[in-house]
Amino acid sequence: MNGKERIKAALSIHEPDRVPLYIHGINEAPIIGIGRHITDGLPDPKEFREMNDRDKGKLLDTLFLIHEHFSIDGFTSFEIGHEENVDAEHVADDWGVVYTRSIHGLPVATGHPVRDPGDIDSFTPPRPNRAHLLLLDLGRERFKGEKALFWLMRGAFVRSWRLMGMENLMIQMYDNPEFVHRVVRMVTDYSLEQLDMLVDAGLDVLVVEDDIADRHSPLISPRQFREFIKPYNMELVEKAHRMGLKAVAHSDGNLWPLLDTMIETGYDGLNPLEPQAGMDLKKLKEYCGARLCLIGNIDCVELLPNGTPEEVDEAVRQAITDAAEGGGYIVCDSNSLHPGVNPLNCIAMFEAAKKYGIRNV
Repeated sequence: MNGKERIKAALSIHEPDRVPLYIHGINEAPIIGIGRHITDGLPDPKEFREMNDRDKGKLLDTLFLIHEHFSIDGFTSFEIGHEENVDAEHVADDWGVVYTRSIHGLPVATGHPVRDPGDIDSFTPPRPNRAHLLLLDLGRERFKGEKALFWLMRGAFVRSWRLMGMENLMIQMYDNPEFVHRVVRMVTDYSLEQLDMLVDAGLDVLVVEDDIADRHSPLISPRQFREFIKPYNMELVEKAHRMGLKAVAHSDGNLWPLLDTMIETGYDGLNPLEPQAGMDLKKLKEYCGARLCLIGNIDCVELLPNGTPEEVDEAVRQAITDAAEGGGYIVCDSNSLHPGVNPLNCIAMFEAAKKYGIRNV
């Protein structure tokens, strides 16, 4: 089987020839750190925006090379080119949301253009732009159907709070639910339209990125989740299925109070299964492993940054033991390969997935 076939089998709760391996997200520093073990001529670690064209090209080629060299079965893509610099510390996206740059990773949304009903009355949302799918196009051309192509799409909760502000969204759920529904409807219509472009571009797996919990509990109540989030994300999942795609839910945190509702939404898989938030892989397999493909759980908070390759090897072996039988498990870290991970531990995770993941026949 090739990578695309393995991923699709696992998401269908079938057992492929080996347990698939996937990278949900990876930053510049680990691309360079891992890449130095397989290629030469890489730049010093820095943000993509700070690189010259030569270094950008080398970084992107190294990202592809990592997927090829270590037999990663799926490739993640997302929108690029939809943001503009405001000043040295801020960037704005095509929705008008302003983000403050962070030395620790992704910029943080701090400027929210739709805070009250008067704002939405005069607000014109963007239309999906085909040019923003460039990374997906490059992945399709590079891998030629050998690897599953994933797309990270912000879900109803994340897009809405970025437009409204997190605290304001939560207040408005009580004070003005009609306003919240108008905003969520608007962002969902955008996503539904973009989905048509993604299918035409060769997408295989839609990831609805909708981080909605911390380590202790969801950020909103299960009732609010069922009213304001589930029906809109369910539209994305149902359309994805009609168009022949698989659909994966992504959220960090403790999702146990929302898990049944997420299953009802129709997702094929769940990622990233944060162990520090009580998302125990063995318990998840017992509870919903016949209904959801489990993706992740290899600790990127302590283990991948501070552990040893031997400890990583054992963690992957245990994860495969706990969740792979009968299909429905994909090896992946518990959020992303961020700047703090040890490249040698990442390589240990890749190699262990292949070592322990072969199906006994």
